[in-house]
Amino acid sequence: MSEIWLAGGCFWGVQAFLSRLPGVIHTEVGYANGNTENPTYEDVCRRSTGHAETVYVKYDRTKISMEKLLDYFFRIIDPTSLNRQGNDIGTQYRTGIYYKNFEDEEIIKSYINNKQELYKRKILTEVLPLDNFYKAEDYHQEYLEKNPNGYCHIDLSILNEIGKE
Repeated sequence: MSEIWLAGGCFWGVQAFLSRLPGVIHTEVGYANGNTENPTYEDVCRRSTGHAETVYVKYDRTKISMEKLLDYFFRIIDPTSLNRQGNDIGTQYRTGIYYKNFEDEEIIKSYINNKQELYKRKILTEVLPLDNFYKAEDYHQEYLEKNPNGYCHIDLSILNEIGKE
């Protein structure tokens, strides 16, 4: 199994979207690449911890390639926006792709370079090794499954299109 950590604004919608993709085995929301240990949601939102709301994704590369996973991810983010996705503003809402396997770095950077040709503005999604990841509180896990009418900056109806591909 392969793994990647994706930050794309509020992690509720990102998890709801990614968890439904074919080949994705497990997702978990949390806080990545910050400068404090074991942050809480309140810390991340109010105390300049440097963490990004992030979704850990475990996936089967025989069923979905990293490039295809990134294609789907780029459908739900604005990679040219700095510290903002939808109505969510702040460094915790930045976009990022974090990896542990250094062989993934080349794949990700090549993907970003190719994708840049499709955008007039510079892609600002950070690509970094995963420095740290702390699982978010239980009430954040699969939040939109538990709260179907909860806030989401992503139009999850895009999942209907993916099912037809």
